[in-house]
Amino acid sequence: MAIRSFSKGGKDKEYHQLYCSAEGLTGIRKELICLSVLNIFLSMAAFLGNALIQVALYKETSLHPPLKLLLRNLSVSDLCVGLVSEALVIAYWLSVVNEHWGICRYALTSTFIVSYILAPVSLLTLTAISVDRLLAFCWD
Repeated sequence: MAIRSFSKGGKDKEYHQLYCSAEGLTGIRKELICLSVLNIFLSMAAFLGNALIQVALYKETSLHPPLKLLLRNLSVSDLCVGLVSEALVIAYWLSVVNEHWGICRYALTSTFIVSYILAPVSLLTLTAISVDRLLAFCWD
């Protein structure tokens, strides 16, 4: 099943054939492994940091409830990025390195779906927090 058809060298190729093939793999295996290791550490840092924020928000009682809700929402969406989105990116890169093309297709599709859902949620939550702070500043 093709998501899109792209033309490369006069020949139409499916989306997955561009990103999940050995053609563009030459010379980047070590880089993908290094990026995977770096993403593992960044994923753990995102998880731990956002878990600590959740604990701190649970214990904090002086924050305005709508702001507290928005901060929790932002923390949960970032927690999901660290746990789900980064893990899928790592799975994609390692499937390319190990040339598991079946896993590569599913990991690539899942990465795009999850990333296109979580990124706007985080950005819209940040916008809502900014508007909330602006209104709080203007009304006080």
